Amino acid sequence: MSTTATVAQSESAPLAVARRGLMAVGAELHARGWSLATSSNYSVTLDRQPLRLLVTASGKHKDRLTEADFVTIDDQGRAVADGAPKSSAETMLHVVLARAADAGAVLHTHSVWGTLLSDRFASQQQLTISGYEMLKALPGVTTHETAITLPILPNTQDIGAMAQDLERLLATAGQKSEGSPPLSAFLIHKHGLYTWGADLDAARRQIEALEFLMECEGRRLMASV
Repeated sequence: MSTTATVAQSESAPLAVARRGLMAVGAELHARGWSLATSSNYSVTLDRQPLRLLVTASGKHKDRLTEADFVTIDDQGRAVADGAPKSSAETMLHVVLARAADAGAVLHTHSVWGTLLSDRFASQQQLTISGYEMLKALPGVTTHETAITLPILPNTQDIGAMAQDLERLLATAGQKSEGSPPLSAFLIHKHGLYTWGADLDAARRQIEALEFLMECEGRRLMASV
């Protein structure tokens, strides 16, 4: 094999792995009812210098993603290759998380419980969850005797404004007291959940844990009515 071919193969390997991983995650999250009707978007950070993200293309059913249904973008949310499909409308939120939260992967779901709870607690601008063993699946949590807070951002449909809100949220979260679990997720009002991790496996674990926790909270509220 020539040196050029070896380099090309090496450079394409992370991209191929990221695509396969996101295709598998998309099928799983769709099957669980969390990414229906072409909703949701996912990304994996490919490089830091310069920043490069692999993001799901807009309007794709997540249970049938193909290798052509992804876009590599730069730190301005622009496709780096000519002729690439349009990336998710919320691409800049992924860019902000990769840049400001050092996210290695980002997953966004539109589940029933995330949608309903983000509306139920919208006036409080946050959803607090405490006392569940499943909390220990989240970063920085070592005991169920912990409370996590999911901020709820307004759904303005203005992605530029939402990206700025997210940057401010992340800056504020960085000032939390020592010992508090780090911010690793937020909700958008009547929209859904965003979570991120060091890599795709971490983000997948967190999406499963958070969706479980939100369903527990939703069912608990229903039972208390």
